[in-house]
Amino acid sequence: MGRAVTVATCALNQWALDFEGNLERIFRSIDIAKSQGARYRLGPELEICGYGCSDHYYESDTLLHSFQVLAKLLESPATQDIICDVGMPVLHRNVRYNCRVIFLNKKILLIRPKISLANAGNYRELRWFTPWNKARHVEEYFLPRIIQEVTGQETVPFGDAVLATKDTCLGAEICEELWAPNSPHIEMGLDGVEIFANSSGSHHVLRKAHTRVDLVNSATAKNGGIYILANQKGCDGDRLYYDGCAMISMNGETVAQGSQFSLDDVEVLVATLDLEDVRSYRAEISSRNLAASKVDPYPRVKVNFALSCSDDVAVPTCMPIQWRHHSPEEEISLGPACWLWDYLRRSKQAGFLLPLSGGIDSSATACIVYSMCHQVCLAVKDGNADVLADARKIVNDDTYVPEDPREFCKRIFTTCYMASENSSQDTCNRAKLLAEQIGSYHINLNIDTAVKAIVGIFSVVTGRTPRFCVYGGSSRENLALQNVQARVRMVLAYLFAQLTLWTRGMPGGLLVLGSANVDESLRGYLTKYDCSSADINPIGGISKTDLKNFIQYCIENFQLTALRSIMSAPPTAELEPLVDGQVAQTDEADMGMTYAELSIYGKLRKIAKAGPYSMFCKLINMWKEICTPREVASKVKHFFRMYSVNRHKMTTLTPSYHAENYSPDDNRFDLRPFLYNTTWSWQFRCIDKQVNAL
Repeated sequence: MGRAVTVATCALNQWALDFEGNLERIFRSIDIAKSQGARYRLGPELEICGYGCSDHYYESDTLLHSFQVLAKLLESPATQDIICDVGMPVLHRNVRYNCRVIFLNKKILLIRPKISLANAGNYRELRWFTPWNKARHVEEYFLPRIIQEVTGQETVPFGDAVLATKDTCLGAEICEELWAPNSPHIEMGLDGVEIFANSSGSHHVLRKAHTRVDLVNSATAKNGGIYILANQKGCDGDRLYYDGCAMISMNGETVAQGSQFSLDDVEVLVATLDLEDVRSYRAEISSRNLAASKVDPYPRVKVNFALSCSDDVAVPTCMPIQWRHHSPEEEISLGPACWLWDYLRRSKQAGFLLPLSGGIDSSATACIVYSMCHQVCLAVKDGNADVLADARKIVNDDTYVPEDPREFCKRIFTTCYMASENSSQDTCNRAKLLAEQIGSYHINLNIDTAVKAIVGIFSVVTGRTPRFCVYGGSSRENLALQNVQARVRMVLAYLFAQLTLWTRGMPGGLLVLGSANVDESLRGYLTKYDCSSADINPIGGISKTDLKNFIQYCIENFQLTALRSIMSAPPTAELEPLVDGQVAQTDEADMGMTYAELSIYGKLRKIAKAGPYSMFCKLINMWKEICTPREVASKVKHFFRMYSVNRHKMTTLTPSYHAENYSPDDNRFDLRPFLYNTTWSWQFRCIDKQVNAL
């Protein structure tokens, strides 16, 4: 009868402009799909060139090489007898579109341009592409000669159309279109489309996965149908980690789930589903059928091919499953770890160096590296040849097999405790114990000689010697002396990153890891060009609250007992003199606000789009049980003063793993001035007026 269709979707770890590697991964996914009986294969958005090409999309080379890869796919025997759906940029009548190219047996069936472009947060698609605004309209696209020579076609359909196979009807969505309020799948479903295929480039944010899953399932819950989602995975060259989660859903229920975090470069999901289940589901929804009778039809591209077999009565079909979501602590353990692995192997460095202070932030960063080592050992144990080959290149040993995370950590991870006269023995001991438990190569050093030399130069030139406040100095002297220590640590971190392996008779250099959390960056509680200045920062998009929960997770799951004392100690920069051998300086006292308050300020400022006055209005209700309106006003004013005074630091912020939607990353996510009128006179006057009225 032709009821059971077998379809495949995938998550591919594509890399921007890595045309050779991208092609190889596409071929592997097609081979796996065919070997499991699939008749249709869906890939991620812009998979041929990689999603993160950014301004390289302007270059004609990117278009040329994409078509060259497409020609390789078209002419290969591997793509025969399966409908292949790939993503690439296409120039049509001198306008650049983000497209899906759907082909079968050396013939292009349809080029479908993206209708709704992602242009918020980290996405800037309108900078490079134009949306297709001609609903249900198809034009002729004149193929370049390199494609004509393979397909024998001069023109192919280009536009908003659907495919009509011998047994069903298939329609395309591209990433953002699923999230749009007027998603194409709504009207496509009313017009009889039974299979919706979405190729995505959706990145990880903490606690976001359930939203994506709910959107996919709800797409077919009201209208019936089969929904297939493909997604990019991994770090393709910037701050984002694309978190896979390829999935297949039918009639509002998940039937196949891909992994969210994995070191596998190619992951393919295949499902066999009964079209009659879609038809019977739709048959009893009278409101849907009434709307369907009035819908404007889509242009249909007829395809002389079936996604099912004629004799499929005995073919088993997939049943619904329960989606398992990771906890936020698991997400922190896995997401940044996979991102670090991609960055390490693709940068061809020999490992990481981390200034380990014995505090929560640097310890959390160390735990993420340890988690990465754990994931590498698990992948090798599971037979992942790619991960094994990469590990061998990193450690420069063709026979090496990573089996123990601690042993692997010793080879690729160096931690360094940089003491000063202001450091306590407690933090030194905590850092040393944690390094022992995760297995890192640990260095203890003292920076006092360098600090005194730099301050000595200043004294020789000026005839003045700055002092800390506790010794009678001013606040300006106090801050300058703290900053010298912090910046010396950054210089030493890079020196040791370049030469530590050399001293051990090993080749290569190390990537320096930063460990400033998202709340400290928002407040500007860091020294410009100190140890927050690094090559990359795996926790720069994670809040202090989430990091504390992650530390607890590591205690329980990795048995890192050294973290218990780190958790219980108050966060401190240890840049001011000790009092009776004990730390007197604490982060929250220095900042004039708690980390919990900072998270709230950050979410209101970025996610709720609140300026000083709006933030005050929201907080007088949120905090009415604990603060008077005047106290709320004082807190809001202090936050905005500190935020605006320090905003310039965001222009040099180390590239960080994006995990929070209130990140202050100045690169492209949170675009703000960095020279403010820090008095906020008009805004604060509005607050004062409201306080007096209350």
